[in-house]
This record gives sequence, structure tokens and C-alpha cells, in this order.
Amino acid sequence: MSIKALVLAVLVASPLGAQRLMGSNDLASLAAGPPTARIAYGASPLQFANLRLPRTPGPYPVVIFVHGGCWLSAFDIAHVGKLEQALADSGFAVWSIEYRRVGDDGGGWPNTFVDVARGADHLRQIAGQYQLDLRRVIAAGHSAGGAFALWLAARPKIPASSELYVKDPLRVRAVFALAPAPDLEQLHQSGVCQNVIDKLMGGSPAAHADRYAAASAMRLAPVGVSQTLGVGAKDAGWGPVGRAFFARTRALGDSSAHLVELPESGHFEMINPASSSWPAVYRSLAALVAELNRGARAVGR
Repeated sequence: MSIKALVLAVLVASPLGAQRLMGSNDLASLAAGPPTARIAYGASPLQFANLRLPRTPGPYPVVIFVHGGCWLSAFDIAHVGKLEQALADSGFAVWSIEYRRVGDDGGGWPNTFVDVARGADHLRQIAGQYQLDLRRVIAAGHSAGGAFALWLAARPKIPASSELYVKDPLRVRAVFALAPAPDLEQLHQSGVCQNVIDKLMGGSPAAHADRYAAASAMRLAPVGVSQTLGVGAKDAGWGPVGRAFFARTRALGDSSAHLVELPESGHFEMINPASSSWPAVYRSLAALVAELNRGARAVGR
């Protein structure tokens, strides 16, 4: 069985007779036209990000978006093109990060995490040119990318002894995580996607406790900013992982985490702007931005 076929089976298994859900074979339909700019943040061909800007004048709130795909090279940035454009058309600057994944030259520990971090921090170098308001930055992502979004917010908690430590990471003001997969320990135990976590992390939690402590958002919780977690009610494979993170962060006393159940979504409908789930996805993101705007006004910006 191919990797894509295996992932499809894991992500969209549903009872016979149920309404057909989107699967990985449908992702090509979510590609879009070229971005406003494609900007390199490193020397590797995969170290780049798509920048899409609204047609209205800036400065713009910024959505850092990280695509998913089980951390595997089989799934690249193209499948979130329509999502990027839909958010840009709605008034957000979208900085969508590509990164080296398992199966890519240089992918895996620590480079996959380093790429996402460097991509996010590169916004500082282009903010002036593109009128990006770095006081209104939301980290967002889907599936593995949702885990990265939570991790980007939690980077100040990474110990200085870690290979992932950065002294002054870009500050993330809120997180918007769709079908997030932040519990690397549990996913390693379950052997998801042909044991991808073992390949991503270079071994097990027992062998590399320090790596998991610095990379797993479940271990870094609470992440310290407002979070909205979108979970598909029909996403039997990954929905429980997102709900478990929500339960943990609330148990730790963090009331800033909010869970949004998307009743008509499996794993992929939530990233499809043409789906019935998209209006609820967009409303949830707009509410986060409104919260940031209120906070900015309160401090006299």
C-alpha cells in the first residue's frame, strides 16, 4: 500500500453508507494560483513561504499557516492554496510556510522544526516591505501543521539546552489550530502513518525524552496565548487527539483555549473554502482577530 493510500485509510475511514468525506486524493483540487510572492527563508529548495496579501491597504493582521500531511514529503504546500487565498481575500496577510519533511533531503529531527521556526521568524525581515502588523500575528495550521501552530506559540518555553532553542522567537499572539496533532508521544505509541513520529524525532520518547519535551506541544502546554482548536465531528482518526490537547490545557488551568466542533467536517473539509464547514472556520478565526484588535486598542496602539 502506498503512503498516500495508507494515510487516506487512516484519516477518512467511515461507516458504510455515510456521506463521503474528503480524502487525500481530493487535495489536488485545493491548489490555487500563484501567491503575491514566494519568498525564501533559507538555502534549501523547500525553505520558502507563500505570501498572499489582501487587495485593501495595510497594515495587515498576519496568519502564519503551516500545512499538514503527517509530516511526510508526500504532502506539500500546494493543497492549502485555496485556503491561503480565501484568507487573503478576507483581509488577512497569509504567510504559508513550506518545510522539509520526513522523506525530504534534510527532513526529520531537528530540521523540520527548525524550518518552521525560521520561516516564522523570517517575517521580521519582510514586515516593513509588505505592511505586515507583527503585533497581530496568529499561528495557524492543519493536522501536523496545527501541532506546529501550537508549538510556535510555545517556543519561549523551550529550554536553552535544546537544539530548537531560539533566544528571541517571533511573538505569536494567538493560535488557530485545525485538527491539531500535538501529542507526539501518543502518536509515536500508536504508530500513525507508518511510524512517522519515530522517523521525525529520530527515535522513541524513551530514547529522546529531551527532544519530545522541546517539540511536543502536549508537553509544552499551556502555550500561553489564546487558542481556538477546530475539530471535525466526523474526523475519527485525528479528532480525539485535538480534544485530548484541549482537555489537558484546560486541566492545567488555561481558560484561553476554546474547542470548536465542526459537525459536517472530517479531516479535510475544514481546509476547503467551498465546504459547508468553512463559514464556521472563518468565523472562529475572525473572532480571534477581533480579540487581538481589542487588546491592541486597550494598550493604546
